[in-house]
Amino acid sequence: MSEQLGILKVIVVQGKRLVIRDFKTSDPYVVLKLGNQTAKTKVINSCLNPVWNEELNFTLTEPLGVLNLEVFDKDLLKADDKMGNAFINLQPLVSAARLRDILRVSSSETTLRKVIPDTENCIVRESSINSVNGAVVQNVWLRLREVESGEIELTLKLITPVATSK
Repeated sequence: MSEQLGILKVIVVQGKRLVIRDFKTSDPYVVLKLGNQTAKTKVINSCLNPVWNEELNFTLTEPLGVLNLEVFDKDLLKADDKMGNAFINLQPLVSAARLRDILRVSSSETTLRKVIPDTENCIVRESSINSVNGAVVQNVWLRLREVESGEIELTLKLITPVATSK
């Protein structure tokens, strides 16, 4: 039986230096997968540095999964081309939320944890996990794998149910 931990809001902010898959450019979109849940951004036409600022929501449950991301180039007459993939382990975000609850952090913004790039994630540079107005928030840049270049910026917001005291 899986236990619901909260709602994960993923804001796909932007892409940087994405690869060319058409003649001179690409028409990128992002597909996010968490367990059996999938969500997709809109297509940005003819852009290698797209800005989506699009929020996609997932239900976060135990056991924790990994958030997978794939970038595709939209094509009309053939299958969409792959433009890279990345993943992020959600355990540090959930651990930070639990720490916030244990410490009863209630100030407007508090840094709970830092996540550094390593082989267990696709993070490009160190990222902070903060408590911001009741949500646990991480702004992160992910390096795309299996392609020559490309990075995607995400903002992860974990909204957890308020613990009631008995």
